[in-house]
Amino acid sequence: MTTRASTKAKLYLYAIVSGPNGQSFGPIGLDGGRVHAVAHGRLAAVVSEVPPRLRPERRQLAAHQEVLRRLMRDETAVLPVSFGVVADGPAAITKILSRNQQAFLEQIRHVAGRVEMGLRVAWDVPNIFEYFVQTHPELRAVRDRFFGGHRELTQDDRIEVGRVFERLLMEDREAHTREIEAILTPHCAAIKRNNARHEHEVANLACLVGRDAQERFEAAVFEAAKLFDNSYAFDYNGPWAPHNFVELTLEL
Repeated sequence: MTTRASTKAKLYLYAIVSGPNGQSFGPIGLDGGRVHAVAHGRLAAVVSEVPPRLRPERRQLAAHQEVLRRLMRDETAVLPVSFGVVADGPAAITKILSRNQQAFLEQIRHVAGRVEMGLRVAWDVPNIFEYFVQTHPELRAVRDRFFGGHRELTQDDRIEVGRVFERLLMEDREAHTREIEAILTPHCAAIKRNNARHEHEVANLACLVGRDAQERFEAAVFEAAKLFDNSYAFDYNGPWAPHNFVELTLEL
């Protein structure tokens, strides 16, 4: 009963919350749509009318996030819905909430009073391969063995150097991530590792943090950064709705 299509009768979903039916948040939705709550039992879906054109453009993505931020400012326990989900109407919303009431309530209890903070750590160096050559004697020896002579390199030679580099890269990522997590864990209800987006990335962590623990979390980030030299860059962000700690099944 959910779709990516857009018609006037349908409703665009932003989040599932615990709250009263009919609550209005004003014209803060996509294309200025009026955002309100449609409830069933102890839950409500925060929705608006579907805009004439629904596309993952910056303007609409920003409006979607702004609705979530508005809900978070009210200290509401938010189960965020990913961008672009549309329900067939109020009856479909009621069915979704009815069939998933207990599962959604359990997730709300898990994230209540908490926000998501992000932390990305990267090697801040011009050339990651050359950095590893300088900091890992094993890779330097392999590089010199294959690239130091005057013979023509074979494809197998290049593969072997790349294999050693990839192994050391993964080993360092794992070791560094464990070091960081050891410092952050006392200040987090949960930590999720996301996949590295690029070769330079050391760690991409989503952290579920109590609203009253955000300052302690930020202090822990600075404490973790002290373990690393200037070849590493730490970038933390948030607070966000807990996207990485919510699993919503909206299909009927």
